[in-house]
Amino acid sequence: MKEFFEKMISEWWGIILIVLAALVVWVLLSALLYRPFFKRFYDAFLSGLAILLLSPILLVLTVIGAIVMKGNPFFTQLRPGKKEKIFKLIKFRTMTCEKDENGNLLPDDKRLTKYGKFLRSTSLDEVPELINIFLGNMSIVGPRPLLVKYLPLYNEEQKHRHDVRPGLTGYAQVHGRNAVDWVERFRLDVEYTKKVSLWCDIGILFKTVFSVLKREGINSETSATMEEFTGNKE
Repeated sequence: MKEFFEKMISEWWGIILIVLAALVVWVLLSALLYRPFFKRFYDAFLSGLAILLLSPILLVLTVIGAIVMKGNPFFTQLRPGKKEKIFKLIKFRTMTCEKDENGNLLPDDKRLTKYGKFLRSTSLDEVPELINIFLGNMSIVGPRPLLVKYLPLYNEEQKHRHDVRPGLTGYAQVHGRNAVDWVERFRLDVEYTKKVSLWCDIGILFKTVFSVLKREGINSETSATMEEFTGNKE
């Protein structure tokens, strides 16, 4: 047996077998311990790696955004995260701050620029959220973080969307993005919290890539972005 292992680590096929066995063990551990440990581990590792690799794009979009928006290229807003803990979301700005004669912001469709539409259609406006993921405010996959003012409007079932960290992409996003109505969107969010797994997240990531490439569901049917949630009818 000793001779067999010595030969294994000295031959190319043996080294390959050892590497494959290690990968199998790693995948099994990732699947078994995904929710309590590996989900956050992959979030931190992959977001950190993405920030490094995409830093040139981040720099270019920051400069272009500052020129197009005539000022701060970033949009920050308080959003509720896991267990409704409030954090500051960061995105690239897609709308101007134009106001009417009474000092009120113009409707979204009036403030959404052509550059902003491009960022939204390609999801490039979401890239700065990698910072939120690295810091632990968000996850790569999870329900999208919505407005703080929506918190008291959720019913008991819908509140469970905050049982997990909000995500850069999610189950609802690969089933229509902003074109899905609120009731269905929340149903999908809560459904995700009950089925979090390595394979589920990998499937959502693949579907997200296809949705972004096809530019599906960017706008709702009644708004340039997404109509406001005003509460449940029933």
